[in-house]
Amino acid sequence: MKIAFVTDSGTGKSVGELAQAEIYSVPLQVSCDNKNYQDLEELGIDEIYALMKDGKMLSTSLPSLGKIEELFQGLKQQGYDMIFAVPICSGLSGTINAMEMIAQQQGIAFDYVDCHVTAVVQEYMIKLAKQLHEAGKSIEQIKEVLQRIMHTTNTILLPSDLQHLKRGGRLTPLAATLGGLLKIKPILKINEETSGKIDVLDKVRTMHKAMDRVIEIMKREHVDDSYLITVAHADDEAEALVYMDKLKQAFPNATHQIIKLVSVVGVHTGRGCQAVQYFKQIKE
Repeated sequence: MKIAFVTDSGTGKSVGELAQAEIYSVPLQVSCDNKNYQDLEELGIDEIYALMKDGKMLSTSLPSLGKIEELFQGLKQQGYDMIFAVPICSGLSGTINAMEMIAQQQGIAFDYVDCHVTAVVQEYMIKLAKQLHEAGKSIEQIKEVLQRIMHTTNTILLPSDLQHLKRGGRLTPLAATLGGLLKIKPILKINEETSGKIDVLDKVRTMHKAMDRVIEIMKREHVDDSYLITVAHADDEAEALVYMDKLKQAFPNATHQIIKLVSVVGVHTGRGCQAVQYFKQIKE
């Protein structure tokens, strides 16, 4: 069976970048001044944060249905029998449902894993899925491995404020109520437990205390040397370096990296957000 592996720009990678790994992708959309732009194709991460710095109010949406249809038609014409997808999680976007609907319309088999997050985990999963397929694993075996990763995954957000999250409807009602509290730094989470929605984990008084609290949580979750720990910042590298220094002291033998927070998340968290995403890497 010839299987195409498909994702979207929630990975933080462009269509061209993913194509180098023989992964197909469609861009999510970013809206500004009532105009839609293709994420990472027409607007890059730096451009998006520059618009936010200028006071522009942005929003995001799932990929154009036409883009998905065009891709799936092309894959069918290339002789693919099936599409396996790891899109941005269903808690943040309707991309999974859109892909499933269009695959059915095009008469091509479709399966997926909901990663319950996005960004680094999403990219890792789709690339691993392809590698496992090439190693002879069945789709059910691939899904089982990806589920194991998902069970170890957590993403914790430290926004500077909640205005963007509230406006975009990305918070549960409980989290939204924190917006009225003064001098409180909310700690937010998105993972399997929250079904890919953003919810409150804790609240403290300062950003650095919030970072320390996150590390306490990670230790409680038994994060060890097998984990990949990513700090993703929304246009504030200086604070990301502080965060990473704390994480390296706490987990010196894990794998670490700093990236810019993917635009489709940063639009909702606002500039200044610091996120940490961690998961156990699979040794197959």
